[in-house]
Amino acid sequence: MSIRLYIAEDTDHVRRMLVDILGLHGFEVVGSAGTGEQTVDELEDADPDVVVMDLKLPGIDGLETAKRIREIRPGQQIVLYSAYVDADVERRAREAGVAVCVPKLSGVEALAREISAVAVDLGR
Repeated sequence: MSIRLYIAEDTDHVRRMLVDILGLHGFEVVGSAGTGEQTVDELEDADPDVVVMDLKLPGIDGLETAKRIREIRPGQQIVLYSAYVDADVERRAREAGVAVCVPKLSGVEALAREISAVAVDLGR
């Protein structure tokens, strides 16, 4: 059974690239959004195993989005994929319920590995 992903990324071409490349890695992308609000609104119907989220989203940022997701889906696995990862962001992300932070400079291969590692916790 493939791992179901939801992608929250505000930059259109980056979002499309993530959908395409992660799909080639065998993940099933069940939805994507460019804002935190849209992500929260669509998440229940999409029912992903893992949410891949950018930090810098318009409106509510990725950390506030993670908090809102965890309120409605307490067991939801969230991976923060951002160009802005440092010790402070990692600490605040953990507090918001994010499972792991992956710097965008690490590349999509590293992201795919982390998604798979998080999914192991789900029994996938």
